[in-house]
Amino acid sequence: MQAGMDVFFVLMGATMVLAMHAGFAFLEVGTVRRKNQVNALVKIITDFAVSTLAYFFIGYWVAYGVQFFASASVITGSTAVDGVSFAKNGFDLVKFFFLLTFAAAIPAIISGGIAERFKFWPQLIATAFLVAVVYPMFEGMIWGDRFGYQAWLTDFAGAPFHDFAGSIVVHAMGGWLALGAVVMLGARLGRYKKDGRIIGIPPSNIPFLALGSWILVVGWFGFNVMSAQSVEGVTGLVAINPLMALAGGILAALVAGKQDPGFIHNGALAGLVAVCAGSDIMHPIGALAVGVVAGGLFVWFFNLCQIKWKIDDVLGVWPLHGMCGLWGGIAAGIFGLKSFGGLGGVTFTAQLIGSLTGVVIATISGFLIYGALKATIGIRLIPEDEYRGADLSLHNISAYPEEDLQA
Repeated sequence: MQAGMDVFFVLMGATMVLAMHAGFAFLEVGTVRRKNQVNALVKIITDFAVSTLAYFFIGYWVAYGVQFFASASVITGSTAVDGVSFAKNGFDLVKFFFLLTFAAAIPAIISGGIAERFKFWPQLIATAFLVAVVYPMFEGMIWGDRFGYQAWLTDFAGAPFHDFAGSIVVHAMGGWLALGAVVMLGARLGRYKKDGRIIGIPPSNIPFLALGSWILVVGWFGFNVMSAQSVEGVTGLVAINPLMALAGGILAALVAGKQDPGFIHNGALAGLVAVCAGSDIMHPIGALAVGVVAGGLFVWFFNLCQIKWKIDDVLGVWPLHGMCGLWGGIAAGIFGLKSFGGLGGVTFTAQLIGSLTGVVIATISGFLIYGALKATIGIRLIPEDEYRGADLSLHNISAYPEEDLQA
């Protein structure tokens, strides 16, 4: 009974996080221009398919040393062969499914930053390599025992790096990988003029943008709560803390973003990104503070990135996932301390080192991978295709085909 309950529990978590990929899709659909909406949908679903195969055949083994090249009776835990055994009721299979949905979030995050001008097949190649090698390597360091990293950090800083639901492992990795891709790709045509003017490109559909945010918000509670990976380990603290961070992120973005709906709906996600690392150890008031800071950080870094630095990160994935994820990893070392009302078991030093380790690995990998693709097969649509739009240029159909016929 216990084994069956755990399988069902993790399966429901995997399904909720799987649904979040629809949130990624509609958030992008609502943000990009009409001529690139189909491409956004196709990218997210095909990236998920490639991620599934890359993680099943390579990535999961890189992270945890587990592979499924055995009979179905073995991998479901019914029998053991040559000393190799799996958990009962196929628990290891649903655990793979759950962690796959995390891994597949990496290309989904990157997709928003490179929208409207990236070639289709080079991105799938990047997805395969990131999910097979780069992401699981760091995942195994933090959530596994790869390279003895956590043991070393415990000896050095007094505690292992704590990232309960992936502020660094998932979000910061995705955001900082995306930074390399966006910089190597360059801005969209017409975004920045030679005379210094910045041309605004408004979202195409605010309701779709809001729908994407809401889908992600709902799925996020599976992302966090089910990270316990057992019924026995679940705690209500991991449900209330994302709720408080969500509220804090929305209200901070509301004020800092001057009632802009894009900032408000992404502010919700900023708070949730930041709370992931310490959602199991913070006091709810601490989680609220983390969300408030994250909502403000997102708005500030989004404007800094787009206006001052002229980095055309379309959905603001580096400010949202990269910077708010970094803040979340560090914040767990503040609000997770007993002196701040948390449960303890963390140190600020360990959280700072672990967070910066993830940032460094992701940043270097992003520039190397996308730089190599740019130098070899190219990563950007030709100007004519970009002007026409990725929908017609890559998929031969727009989001509104009847309008094409009328034209």
